[in-house]
Amino acid sequence: MDRRRFLMLLGFSPLISKLLLQEAFAAEKSLVAIADDRDYAQATVRAINALGGMRRFVRPGNVVVVKPNIGWDRTPEQAANTHPLVVRAVVSEALRAGARKVKVFDRSCNDPRRCYVTSGIAAALRGMKNVELKQIENERFRPVRLNGRKLRDWELYDEALSADVFINVPVAKHHGLTGLTLGLKNVMGIMGGNRGSIHRHIDSALADINAVVKSRLTVIDATRILTANGPQGGDPRDVKVLNKVLASSDIVAVDAVATTLFGLRPEAISTTVAAYRRGLGEMNLSGIRILRV
Repeated sequence: MDRRRFLMLLGFSPLISKLLLQEAFAAEKSLVAIADDRDYAQATVRAINALGGMRRFVRPGNVVVVKPNIGWDRTPEQAANTHPLVVRAVVSEALRAGARKVKVFDRSCNDPRRCYVTSGIAAALRGMKNVELKQIENERFRPVRLNGRKLRDWELYDEALSADVFINVPVAKHHGLTGLTLGLKNVMGIMGGNRGSIHRHIDSALADINAVVKSRLTVIDATRILTANGPQGGDPRDVKVLNKVLASSDIVAVDAVATTLFGLRPEAISTTVAAYRRGLGEMNLSGIRILRV
């Protein structure tokens, strides 16, 4: 029985039931689910289900963008890209929720043809109906007015902007510039132009982007994390297997919790702090409900 039916059986009117549901979901905004399982597909599904299931985020007929990290010509074992089984599970859940089409893409740093294949993501999605794994087409970037604190405007990928639902699926890993790269930084994969130019003020710039491109759901792949020499990695000695998947509708909260997997506090990561100060989510662990499933 869903919550709406339950509340109506208790005698609440449809209007009151709707208001109570909105209040309940607002209270759960900073809920972060962590699933621990060696079956990465199962871990992904269980983490999403702990939030209420994919139908909470995706409606029948929606066009959904699933944005993993496919930035590097690295194998799944090297932990530089989102694990292909996590990506496939998120895509499958979106289709089960009724998505009309699911688009998967990233602006790679290495040769995209090699990144898509070596990452294992191309093979994982092969043969899935209504799924489009596509390389970035430069002509599809368009200028967007951000009116941010650092970026007044920037070219963003139009298919990410036009989608009904944007699902952010990063891998948790070390980054030489920002300390870690998680959900907030993963949106760089929809940015056009010279992304390197934002490095001097990357924390505020990423807050500007995330304030406009809202991740309806963020699923962080922490099945194996890159603990050093990120974001590209390459040395298996830098990889730590955790068998975890985290999920939340609050991108700042899930980034904050994922930070603790590296033995760090959320306030140590400037991108998290900047997004929190901008009101994009909860950073304080005391204000986040962590549900382990």
